[in-house]
Amino acid sequence: MILMLEDNAERVERFTRTLTRFDPPPELRIWRCAWTMIREAEPLLSQTRLISLDHDLDPIDEQSPDPGTGWDFTKWLAARSPVCPVIVHTSNTDRGNWMMGEFELGRWKHHRIAPIGDDWIEYDRRRLVRRLMRLKKSPR
Repeated sequence: MILMLEDNAERVERFTRTLTRFDPPPELRIWRCAWTMIREAEPLLSQTRLISLDHDLDPIDEQSPDPGTGWDFTKWLAARSPVCPVIVHTSNTDRGNWMMGEFELGRWKHHRIAPIGDDWIEYDRRRLVRRLMRLKKSPR
């Protein structure tokens, strides 16, 4: 299972599509709110093989509550014993560095993918996910 914090619908669709190319395709759980992810992730950690985190999260609309940030989830997660690798995929350089440092202090295996270029999800991130999860290419 992969746990993901991401609020951008296009990215979510692209992440989801790339996972269908794996054999078998891993289950993906997505949150767009750090606070909800914090409330719901604990019982899933024992089954989780990878966690992927964005930092900057926008509310759905002006009436929506503050969704928090990837840093909020990072602080919560890094206080726990490591269970799997983490990918930080934010374009926020400073906060991404904070997240990476927190995982370093917590002894979590962590990686950074910069969202640069038109195919970073389909190429760079997909290759990293495959390597971290040791998944095969689907014969499709």
